[in-house]
Amino acid sequence: MGALRVTHYGEPVLSQKGEPITAFDESLRALVADMFDTMRAEFGVGLAAQQIGKALALFVADFEPNAEEDGFANCLLNGKPTPLKLVLPLVAANPSLELLDSDWYAYEEGCLSFPEIRGDVERPERVRLTYQDTSGDKQILETGGFLARIIQHEFDHTQGIVFTERMQRDVLHELQTKLKKLKRQSRDFLKSQQE
Repeated sequence: MGALRVTHYGEPVLSQKGEPITAFDESLRALVADMFDTMRAEFGVGLAAQQIGKALALFVADFEPNAEEDGFANCLLNGKPTPLKLVLPLVAANPSLELLDSDWYAYEEGCLSFPEIRGDVERPERVRLTYQDTSGDKQILETGGFLARIIQHEFDHTQGIVFTERMQRDVLHELQTKLKKLKRQSRDFLKSQQE
């Protein structure tokens, strides 16, 4: 199928918690391939199922890590130190997330469902993600740096939470005009689909 349409802020599916993935079959692998195609076509680094209109507990992530980022990530996959390039691309079905005791820091985030809207979000530096891969096998990934931020952002999507809900009030205030415009556009799009 290839790249799909990305849902935008204001579309109800972005507020929906994902249903568990129960079938680890060819249709799931096809969906995951379409999600990666969509993410790459939009120049993103992560994408949740809600962002292609499906309320599922599923997200994907991928980027080209450099040596410095590999050091920041300090990945442990199932308890074993693992280079970032072997962790990526990441497919996480039925994810659960634990925020590890680490420093919180603000970083400017964007989101494919919020075109041209960016803002600082404070998140912890390290996380532990428990998930199933496309074969249904359980994996536990502990990581930091950029990947930890992507995981937190995409995990939030699977819970029906968007990144603007994580922003400080002053950051959000500056984005209100753009957010209202985007919400109007989404409302108009949904209305045109019903006609």
